[in-house]
Amino acid sequence: MWCVVVIYNHPKDPAAFEKYYAASHLPLVNKHAKEIGFSRAVLVKFPRNLDGSKPSFYRKAELWFDSEAALTRGTATPGFGAVAGDLPNFATGGFTALAGQDG
Repeated sequence: MWCVVVIYNHPKDPAAFEKYYAASHLPLVNKHAKEIGFSRAVLVKFPRNLDGSKPSFYRKAELWFDSEAALTRGTATPGFGAVAGDLPNFATGGFTALAGQDG
């Protein structure tokens, strides 16, 4: 399995991030899910580190694909381009996008 991982830094306005993420970004991902072809999505919000301190990152999103070929096909679609192009609209703290392989 392969995945696209987006790690979000802390946004300038967390409430605005959450509102846009829920009302606009996630529906956009869902709209293009079949075209992109991921088999599962994992969304994680980091409220704290294990010791209770502020975490280095705000959120993480993973889109899982059945193979490297599926990831390559999916990330080349116009739908994935639309989803990726939407990130600057709400990720005001910046983000890192990675490709990963399980194992």
